[in-house]
Amino acid sequence: MSTEKWKAKKELFPLFKAIGRVLLLNDMEDSHSGNIAVKWKDREGSEYIVITSTGSQKGDLDLNQICQLSTSQTDFGYYKASSEADIHAGILALKGVCASIHAHTKDLTIVTFDDKDKPKDPDPFFPIDPLGFYHLKGKVPVDWVAVPSGSPEMAKIIPERLSSFPATVIQGHGTFTKGKNLNEALLFACIANHSGYIVSLAQKLGIDVEGLRKKIRSDPDLCFFYPVAKYPADGQRSSDIHGEDEIIKEFKKTGARIFESRLSPFHTGSISIRGVKSMFYSPNGSMPRELGGPIVEIPISFNNSDPSELRIHKEIYHNSNFQTVIHCYVPEAEAISHFTFPGEDHTIKRVGPIDAEGSFLYLVIPVVQPDVDSNTLIKLLHDYKVVIIKGGGVWGVGAQSLSEVLHHPSSVREICLYLIGAIERGLDVKKLEPKQAKRW
Repeated sequence: MSTEKWKAKKELFPLFKAIGRVLLLNDMEDSHSGNIAVKWKDREGSEYIVITSTGSQKGDLDLNQICQLSTSQTDFGYYKASSEADIHAGILALKGVCASIHAHTKDLTIVTFDDKDKPKDPDPFFPIDPLGFYHLKGKVPVDWVAVPSGSPEMAKIIPERLSSFPATVIQGHGTFTKGKNLNEALLFACIANHSGYIVSLAQKLGIDVEGLRKKIRSDPDLCFFYPVAKYPADGQRSSDIHGEDEIIKEFKKTGARIFESRLSPFHTGSISIRGVKSMFYSPNGSMPRELGGPIVEIPISFNNSDPSELRIHKEIYHNSNFQTVIHCYVPEAEAISHFTFPGEDHTIKRVGPIDAEGSFLYLVIPVVQPDVDSNTLIKLLHDYKVVIIKGGGVWGVGAQSLSEVLHHPSSVREICLYLIGAIERGLDVKKLEPKQAKRW
């Protein structure tokens, strides 16, 4: 092996291994499925494709399971590389694309099945959550092919789809994504599956998903708290602060728990700690241990360039004594925020815990509409410490540590899971609520 090829493998191996581990932990691969690929240049400017080998265990990758291929001709590496190397080569040939991922996104795959006669032209997948709507451009194309694994038909269709969208689905096989880097390709894969899971939960709850989709496409501003910002090109940074080892440690631990507990997809949501005149902030709150995310120290004063997410953190600190804030896109909370109890003409206004621990911690959890103003949100956070915003995620606050505030979205997820399960079984969950919750 040439020195340059060995260098590429050594440089990329830790990232490939970390990405593979994330896909496995999120149940977006089985032990051997999927592919990870990037475009790489050597010192002479020659371009290569670096891709995982066929049959490799992405969650436990070895150095010899990374292959380097020519972008212009088939060489010996193709025999060891993924059987879908030609598909990834087509994706990586797209303008501005330097990374691609194929993931077995089970939740999205399930909700994109249909039983139409073959050959067929499946309907696209339309997300009903803000992350999916804004990051995936409101739609994920879905295609049926006769041979859904490494076929010439896939090598033609998938790059065509990804020329216009961040993610695309081959029916029954999974999702392909593109990115400026592997983190962005991973973000799109995680969000695509997250959006599929929310639709699956909504269907279990009997929500009119098609009606909701029409409403969102007609006027997204009425359906979401605010537009989700684009993923930054430098989203892979680990930290911009120095000399604050304990704070960095707490951010990393909290971000890892958010990710591992599936409280928010990869590099979504946000975390902050109040300082005197500044605040410590991560705009990519869900952070796998191996990949991390940016942590910055910024003035607590307002700036005209503040994105909406950051501005909410600052407004909470300016109008309260809270010391910590976490925002997560908990899928179960998003799904249940669209639920309407039988006989009522409005979606749910509060979540009443039916489980023992949830009932001990919270009388109720408010659920507010996407047009909630910041003053109302902060007042509710004063009273309840956690709020679900339909189309806006779960916001929680703490008086002391990140561990304290992390308890809120984590508990909300369990509470909503129990409620969804009970509703799916046909139980009258209002009968299961503690008596004092009924007086809310």
